[in-house]
Order: sequence, then structure tokens, then C-alpha cells
Amino acid sequence: MIIHTDLNNFNIQNPVLTIGVFDGVHQGHRKVLQRLKQIAKEKNGESVVLTLWPHPRIVLDKDADSLRLLNNIEEKKQLFSGTGIDHLIILPFTKDFSQLSAFEFIEEYLVKKINLNHLVVGYNHQFGKDRKSGFEFLSECAQKFGFSIEKLDVKLVDNERVSSTKIRNFLSLGNLDVANKYLGYEYFISGHVIEGKQIGRKIGFPTANIKIPEPYKQVPKDGVYAVRVKLNGELYSGMLNIGSRPTVESTIGSNNIEVHILNFDKKIYNQTVTVSFVKRIRDEKKFSGLEELSKQLQIDKLEITALFDTE
Repeated sequence: MIIHTDLNNFNIQNPVLTIGVFDGVHQGHRKVLQRLKQIAKEKNGESVVLTLWPHPRIVLDKDADSLRLLNNIEEKKQLFSGTGIDHLIILPFTKDFSQLSAFEFIEEYLVKKINLNHLVVGYNHQFGKDRKSGFEFLSECAQKFGFSIEKLDVKLVDNERVSSTKIRNFLSLGNLDVANKYLGYEYFISGHVIEGKQIGRKIGFPTANIKIPEPYKQVPKDGVYAVRVKLNGELYSGMLNIGSRPTVESTIGSNNIEVHILNFDKKIYNQTVTVSFVKRIRDEKKFSGLEELSKQLQIDKLEITALFDTE
């Protein structure tokens, strides 16, 4: 996959294109990408995905504080690289760019710069200023500029429509099983390991405290999770807690993320880790003290170890 951040030297034969935010690159998106690759092969062309970054709400400051996304741009690149598409175009979204009408965007970018051959869109695709331009408008543009277009039906999982909004909602409710099923992979977050108060080490459960650099990143509901931990190219099993650590903290509402890596006891401060969420084990709970907390963590560890052993 070739990544493009501008279109000055973009020159390929018969580009077959789709456009979107693709937050999560979930099963619904992958249905579009599969069709994209199929048509590119039939037309002896190349498959192209065009997305925008940063997210428009960040640039335009439209309720940016409440924005939650499944992926940052690096995660999105990683997910796209595993789909088999030929080209990923990441256009910088700016306030000036936001003033383009849908027609201007199609003419200036899709036709003149990309030389679009065929456009594939999802069932609810809209874009352009205020997102008011749907399939009927796109069909009129296709006729005017001489490219072909098709709209795909909705992707269903267990007879339910897949969407990024639904996945974010399932994660916020702690419904990890359905979220992962809709994604088609285990939801993951990446962050830097920062120094904590080392309370876990005192009770036999040293943890790596993870700081996520992006305030918009969707974090699953507070609780204890079985996770996979990727560190320096190696994969480990772990037990992760999200929440306010009520047994040891007096402050309520802090969104702490800390992971105990099984069979691992090295200091990894300032390193980057990626954790993939496998199963939600239980809610976060306030215990009477560290001894009771330690006993519960032993139970959690046995359950999580058994879970990974059965794999």
C-alpha cells in the first residue's frame, strides 16, 4: 500500500476510488474495500481510498471536546495496510478546505487530480460542505464528468447494521463482544507508559500506567479486561483496569488505564505499548483495603490465564 499526503504527483491508471472517514475500518468498511479491489481488478486499475485528517470536527471546533474516535491516523494506516488496497490518500483537512462545495471537491480533486475512473460508496454516504451531497448528486456528477459509480448495500452482522457510531456506543457500555464482532478484530489502544505510585507492585501486581496522547480516543467502559499487550514487537497476555482506582485513590472520575503484564517484571517507562481488548471480566469495584484487592486480583488473574490457555 502506497500512502499519499498530497496529489501533486498522483498518476495511476484507472483509479477505482472510495471516500470516507473510515473510523474503525470495521466490517462495513471492509465490505466496501472488498468491492473496491474486485472492481479495480476487473478494470485493470488500482484501488484507492481517500480520507481526511485531522477529523473535521477537530479543525472546525464543532463539539470537539465530545468527539470520540476509534482510531488515530497511525492506527488507521495500520488497519488499511492489512486490507490489500493499493493506495491510501490522506488529505489534510483545513478550514479553507472545508469551504469547498461538494461539486468543487469532485471537479478539483477527484476528476482533475485523481482522474477518477470508478467511485464506490457505502449505503449512507454523504460528503462535501455540511454533508448534504448524497448518491443522487454523485450520480449526476458521474454523468457530467464521465466516471462510473455504484452504491453498496448495508453490511449486516447478526442481522444488525454495522456502523462506527454503534461500535463506539458498545465500547462505552462495556459490550466488548459485540464491538469486536462488528470491528472484525479486537479493539486496541496505544499509549506511553508513565510512572505511577507503584501500589500494584507492593501487592504483587506491578502495572504499567498507560497515557493515551489523543484526547478523542474512545476508551472502553471502566472495568477489568483480559488484553493482549504488544511491546517491542513481542506479544504478552495481560489484565487491564480502566477507572478511578477507588480502593487506593480519593479522587473520583479519573480515567486511569493500567495493565499488569502476565509473567513480566521489567520497567518499561516511556515506552509505547498497544493493548488489544479480548474480554471484559468485571466492573471496577471499591474494596475494603489492599488485602481484599489483592485477593480479587488473584481471582481475576486465574480467570484471565485460563482464558488465554484455552486459546
